[in-house]
Amino acid sequence: MAGGPSSSSVPSTPLLKDELDIVIPTIRNLDFLEMWRPFFQPYHLIIVQDGDPSKTIKVPEGFDYELYNRNDINRILGPKASCISFKDSACRCFGYMVSKKKYIYTIDDDCFVSFHLLSASIIFFSVAKDPSGKDINALEQHIKNLLTPSTPFFFNTLYDPFRDGADFVRGYPFSLREGVPTAVSHGLWLNIPDYDAPTQLVKPLERNTRYVDSVLTIPKGTLFPMCGMNLAFNRELIGPAMYFGLMGDGQPIGRYDDMWAGWCTKVICDHLGLGVKTGLPYIWHSKASNPFVNLKKEYNGIFWQEEIIPFFQSATIPKGCNTVQKCYIELSKQVREKLGKVDPYFNKLADAMVTWIESWDELNPLSESANSSANGPVKAK
Repeated sequence: MAGGPSSSSVPSTPLLKDELDIVIPTIRNLDFLEMWRPFFQPYHLIIVQDGDPSKTIKVPEGFDYELYNRNDINRILGPKASCISFKDSACRCFGYMVSKKKYIYTIDDDCFVSFHLLSASIIFFSVAKDPSGKDINALEQHIKNLLTPSTPFFFNTLYDPFRDGADFVRGYPFSLREGVPTAVSHGLWLNIPDYDAPTQLVKPLERNTRYVDSVLTIPKGTLFPMCGMNLAFNRELIGPAMYFGLMGDGQPIGRYDDMWAGWCTKVICDHLGLGVKTGLPYIWHSKASNPFVNLKKEYNGIFWQEEIIPFFQSATIPKGCNTVQKCYIELSKQVREKLGKVDPYFNKLADAMVTWIESWDELNPLSESANSSANGPVKAK
């Protein structure tokens, strides 16, 4: 059918309308929002413009948004702006810092709610559907994931027992059935897989067409490669750990920003007794990035990850670290001590981790209301 998503796919009353911000990093006009309009228009958007700050980014009319470019980041953070990556989608974490909402959903500007075909100069849109024929509302599913508990301490073989039609299986300890708060909801993608450059090069035509109708809690002590293109989290529970690192321009590594945040976040969630879910919702990833460009960005990371992952697998946080900030500062010390031996870059990254926490606390003092206004947006509609 022609047109955008059907209204039946959108809740009559948007969930968490006043408690959730949508953060989008971009270097281009945000025409893709037209396809997301029925889902995103009720919510506030925080757009982080990467690259040339003199370039004008156009946002479709009717959206409530703030737009920040590099000049704004420098103005708001001053010398501490050095912790925010430049010419890399890692700049999105600035949006997490200036938000004052409880929840964050972040998405890339090449991800769609639907797939589309060109025929006779007419664009036909079709809302992606699950196997039962229901329209996929990615944001609603993320919210459901975040509002239901996780079960990281004992695996349920029916996956998420809090989904409709599921429950705890026989033999699941009753003492663990209450679960723990969910801090992160990690969604997946149809069409273009989230592959590294070597895999892209050997599988250039591979597309993900499998829709697995499941949500599961990632067990305690298990790491995962977090992808930032379809991600939601409870900012109050885990926000300060969602630092996407120092990547991009002037740095010897790129495309590891979301994974770095995922490894740090998972270690801290395990320490604080919080949960991470992965699986639904799916979105449509429309564009494959250049594998040769990606290989240049990832080259050092491909080698370094063989040291980074064992580091996080063995990382322990002292019991006295009872806040995300304390945990993150502790991790920064361990990054300097152990990964600094791998390459001097990690000493620089450890410094940036500390600067990030200092900046977060300056913009988010403990006495500040979760719904107070952001610090100095330059554009709002």
